[in-house]
Amino acid sequence: MLDTTTRPVTDPRVLEVRDVGKTFTVPGKSGHRQLRALDGIDLDLRRGETLGLVGESGCGKSTLARMLMMLERPDNGTVRWDGTDPYRLEGRDLLALRRKVQMVFQDPYASLNSRMTASQIIAEPWRTHKDLYPSKRDRAARVRELLHLVGLRPSDEHRSPQEFSGGQRQRLGIARALALNPEVIICDEPVSALDLSVQAQVLNLLNELQHELGISYIFISHDLSVVRHVADRVAVMYLGRIIETGSTDAVFDHSAHPYTEALMSAAPTLDASARRTHILLEGEVPSPLNPPSGCRFRTRCAHATDLCATAAPPAVSDGAEAGHVAECFHPRGRVALGISAVA
Repeated sequence: MLDTTTRPVTDPRVLEVRDVGKTFTVPGKSGHRQLRALDGIDLDLRRGETLGLVGESGCGKSTLARMLMMLERPDNGTVRWDGTDPYRLEGRDLLALRRKVQMVFQDPYASLNSRMTASQIIAEPWRTHKDLYPSKRDRAARVRELLHLVGLRPSDEHRSPQEFSGGQRQRLGIARALALNPEVIICDEPVSALDLSVQAQVLNLLNELQHELGISYIFISHDLSVVRHVADRVAVMYLGRIIETGSTDAVFDHSAHPYTEALMSAAPTLDASARRTHILLEGEVPSPLNPPSGCRFRTRCAHATDLCATAAPPAVSDGAEAGHVAECFHPRGRVALGISAVA
């Protein structure tokens, strides 16, 4: 039965994630161990915005993406799309919700079936969602329309993926994601496998589609320059937690968390006046099988104190911009949200 706990239409949020956790059981020589992939994730996505999600490999970005795609079920916490909990839905109600969230994958060479034509790839979602375009004529017309929308020729509908370049393949993947008229597209490293010039074309296409269709994006990437170009807000992940969120300018130019500061210092720039002193993090990234107590970043942080080992840090505002929050006892700005930050 459809969850009736919905928000007013005026609410700008299309997605709310609150205190979400996910643990996997990992077999080993000494028995099974628990890997805490996500731990207390809080996240909002607003209508028509792009949220950049950044962090080191293994921090939990892909697990979070799979959960938002409803491919994984959280162990605790809540996920709500338009105020609806997807894990309480079944049958047609769940199928209808799945239309709203689609994905563009990292590798356009692996994510498209080489035995299918472009037309078949785009139309494949309609085999499940049969009521969206019920007639063959409607489907054929919509395929040509989507090909044109993403910058391909309608005559390309009969070509197979191996006949396209990498950038064209990714455009085809975007057309497939658009086939169900989604409200949100999760982009998992969508340009990392492409040449720089092609990256710019795909990013410009995503931006044009957002302005034309009002789509929201969650943009997962290791490339900070790309994130800065496309994102309205940024969330920084570290070892299963989101440790800092805020507007793109606030997070890049006024990082509050020491990890974010180190991350941004490593980002290349052509602007000599904007270059920062590179902050070198010492030590290895801790294993999610055995994360540090208290603050998970404390074993690599130059500002860590005894307090950081005994308690999880509070959510702290930088004091300059509403919505710019970091989980740290010693952030750059020290205005705690509900808890006094420690000097």
